[in-house]
Amino acid sequence: MTVQPKLIIHGGAGSSLKGKGGLIAVRESLHRIVQEVYDFLEQGGSAVEAVILGAKLLENEPRFNAGTGSVLQSDGQIRMSASLMDGTAQKFSGVINVGRIKNPIEVAQALQTEDDRVLSDVGAAEMVRLLQLPIHDPLTDLRLEEWLEERKGNFRSSMAGVVAEDEMARRGTIGVVALDQNGRVAAATSTGGKGLERIGRVSDSAMPAGNYATQVAGVSCTGIGEDIIDECLAAKVVIRVTDGLSLPTAMEKSIQEATVNKRDLGAIALDAGGNIVWGKTSEVLLAAYHDGTAVGDTLEWQLEPGVGCL
Repeated sequence: MTVQPKLIIHGGAGSSLKGKGGLIAVRESLHRIVQEVYDFLEQGGSAVEAVILGAKLLENEPRFNAGTGSVLQSDGQIRMSASLMDGTAQKFSGVINVGRIKNPIEVAQALQTEDDRVLSDVGAAEMVRLLQLPIHDPLTDLRLEEWLEERKGNFRSSMAGVVAEDEMARRGTIGVVALDQNGRVAAATSTGGKGLERIGRVSDSAMPAGNYATQVAGVSCTGIGEDIIDECLAAKVVIRVTDGLSLPTAMEKSIQEATVNKRDLGAIALDAGGNIVWGKTSEVLLAAYHDGTAVGDTLEWQLEPGVGCL
């Protein structure tokens, strides 16, 4: 028996859309990507293949902080992280602080079949060499200008302006969660980091805290990585669904806890029953979805904090 595919993606969280080119530009990018990935699912593509495709398309969109368009760390280098989780196999794989490639999600994809499924730094670079991935410079003029401006102030900011609406808007990640025709769930998340971070800092995007899926549900997170890790948000939501809560209830409970703890984050999710859910404590969540009938998004969702669902 086949089921109706469902899909939700995100391009980060923050306080406004100004630095991303505004509402219309962000909506066009997200809707275009959602439609392309959903078409793939409707043609019989698997959830794992769909989230990889979606992550690559988002990594290739310079307005988002992942792949091309990633922010620079404190030493002026770009180091990216990504992870993939196959909910059916319940396998997690990830790459941490890898550089000079176009799509970090491809490394996470390759690691799904390895015994050692999460690699960082030197190990990640060696994996890139073994995969013979072409060298790619993900730096954009905007990110370089951002870093040079911070350099003038001796890097007093704790993060770069990655959702870059204003000085306080500094969150950036991309993520995809998919349900395919066979009822399988998968999740993928990728990021360029928070920018200006200490060398060696590890993002939540390459941890089950920020990206997690099982046969029952999948979640991808965005926001301040340390806040997401402290809440173990993605795994927490999925485990609560596994233990019997509905996905909307699991997300609402988790977002309420994050609000009490003064976290700054957002999350997208769907379950094997086709429910699509999102939540945030931040002002803006850059998410779009396809419910099997039409494309929608959360770009004008003003409730803070809150949870939405279909």
